[in-house]
Amino acid sequence: MTDSPSNASHPAAENGTDQRAAQLATAHRQVAIVREEKRNLDRQLATAGQQNQKLRTALEGAREQITKLKKALEHDLALPLSVGTLIRVIPAGNSAGTKDISTDVMVSGRNVRCAVSPLVPQGALEPGRQILVDEHSVVVAVLGYEATGELANVREVVDGTRVVTVGRSDEERVLRMSGTLRKNPPQPGQTVSIDHRTGFALEVVKRTGMEELVLEEVPNVRYQDIGGLGAEIEAIKDAVELPFVHPDLYRQHKLTPPKGILLYGPPGNGKTMIAKAVARSLAERAAEKSGREQAKGYFLNIKGPELLDKYVGETERQIRQIFTRAREQAEAGIPVVVFFDEMDSLFRTRGSGVSSDVETTIVPQLLTEIDGVEKLDNVIIVGATNREDMIDPAVLRPGRLDVKIRIDRPDAAGAREIFALYLTPDLPLQQEEIIAAGSREAAVEALIDAGVATMYAQTDATRFLEITYKAGERETLWFSDFASGAVIRNIVDRAKKQAIKGLLTRQVRGISMEHVRQAVAQEFMEQQDLPDTSDPDDWARISGRRGDTIADLRIVMHRGTRPEENTGGRQA
Repeated sequence: MTDSPSNASHPAAENGTDQRAAQLATAHRQVAIVREEKRNLDRQLATAGQQNQKLRTALEGAREQITKLKKALEHDLALPLSVGTLIRVIPAGNSAGTKDISTDVMVSGRNVRCAVSPLVPQGALEPGRQILVDEHSVVVAVLGYEATGELANVREVVDGTRVVTVGRSDEERVLRMSGTLRKNPPQPGQTVSIDHRTGFALEVVKRTGMEELVLEEVPNVRYQDIGGLGAEIEAIKDAVELPFVHPDLYRQHKLTPPKGILLYGPPGNGKTMIAKAVARSLAERAAEKSGREQAKGYFLNIKGPELLDKYVGETERQIRQIFTRAREQAEAGIPVVVFFDEMDSLFRTRGSGVSSDVETTIVPQLLTEIDGVEKLDNVIIVGATNREDMIDPAVLRPGRLDVKIRIDRPDAAGAREIFALYLTPDLPLQQEEIIAAGSREAAVEALIDAGVATMYAQTDATRFLEITYKAGERETLWFSDFASGAVIRNIVDRAKKQAIKGLLTRQVRGISMEHVRQAVAQEFMEQQDLPDTSDPDDWARISGRRGDTIADLRIVMHRGTRPEENTGGRQA
């Protein structure tokens, strides 16, 4: 019985011990947490110390850089400065062990290895650019390219840094390409400015002269767009397209395709349009043969007066360049038409004394190029002139311009075809004309009939010129004898403008028969602006006749309804 109190107090003692143990464990955990936090703080402190050291190092480096830039700026501002041309850039870490980039610069004709100022952006260091070099041979500034220099034509691009050019005297040179040309390499045939002192081709020069004049893609003109010349077009097709489409038949018959054709006759009758249609037709035939979907060809349009150059040898050089381009394209199987407009202005008879005798060198150059086209099946030369009698006979002999086709003024049937090209049923027509004719198509036919009848009427009002030939024959020329495709188109344009004026002033819409008749009368009245002369050569040039066959002229001029006759010329 005496042991019962001690037995009762034992569980309470055990509970107290457990509490102290739990408290001690908690304290240990808290101490561990505090120690871990201390270790984290120590690590953060060490990291901050490292960052502080890096920042200190960076600040010291920045201070040194600022000091260096200040010194460089002092050097950059120092005079004198020399202007040079950058030849090449030597990158950092090359075989010489240098850390900074350096450059080779041509200064006063000497190649100098120069350092580059830190203030100069490296992206601006392009070969061929002008730069400023200080007295310590340090590049301190980059300028632009030389704005002046000689011109040369690109023959070929050798690689990414060099190009072959041909100068004025046909001397070939290999030149370095400037940074601009390396980014956009030039094409063969383009003109570039060059600097012979440094051996650089600097930039492409777009000339408004021959380069833009000569090269033209396939013209958008077809034979169907030409009226009143059916027989002439058929003769041209036989001369040009048959050898191109059937070369095997020509070889079997031992026939040589013609190298060129001459289109001659009075002005304004479609010689240029025919030449463009020839180029278009050849391109389409070539596309059919090769299986290409799109017709591809070239039309080199050479206008004689624009090709003439006052410098000796320059016109001959341009002629050589024209045929060089033609050969380049023909070798690729692309048909090329070389069209010489106003051919008599370039290739006049040598020794005639009519001009400055520049033809004594131009004509032989053309003959050389024509004879050199023998092996090129895809080149055809087309010449156009109003005075074929003034062209040197050596150009026109067989074997050069073999085929000669006269493009004459249209007769009434031909004029009807030309009118139909410009007067079409989709134009605005006066309602009275449609009602009277019965349909739009019939109304257009009536307008064309009225225009042709008015143009080709032979009355006292349309009698214009009386010619007496040396053989004694006499001929009367009417206003219709001076008609042409260009005149007919101008007549239709006048009628359309009158229709527009009638709509604006009288609220009457559409073209009428009266508009066409008035347009014909107005166009013929402007024939009074023809040359005020009795020189047979001048009139022959206009009428398409030979001047040496005319003995006398009698010009009859009409003003309104009152004819006035003048012999031997016009009087005001």
